[in-house]
Amino acid sequence: QVQLVESGGGLVRPGGSLRLSCAGSGITLDYYVVAWFRQAPGKKREGVGCISRSDHSTFYAESLEGRFTISRDNAKNTVYLQMNSLKPEDTAVYYCATEFGVCSNVQAEYDYWGQGTQVIVST
Repeated sequence: QVQLVESGGGLVRPGGSLRLSCAGSGITLDYYVVAWFRQAPGKKREGVGCISRSDHSTFYAESLEGRFTISRDNAKNTVYLQMNSLKPEDTAVYYCATEFGVCSNVQAEYDYWGQGTQVIVST
């Protein structure tokens, strides 16, 4: 049974940092594209970025202005989302998802999803 479990969310002040984790079980994440999505209150879920399964290239939403970084730790079967210089508009539930193709923002192409972890950026 495939499971993706996100963790690391919480409350952080503007300008702070968080590192989210996406741990896989029943699946070897290194064989898959892993993407991060987020859904802010009252908004549609949107793509944050993804890491490819071949050369581990990473791609990010332009709106993030280089503040987020995705990386893998294959020994831990985990993918991370490092978030720096957080802003209130980054407040959302963050999800990781996997697919066997190529990085994309098309949510329907992703086969497995985690349950999400809440990030709140506020004073």
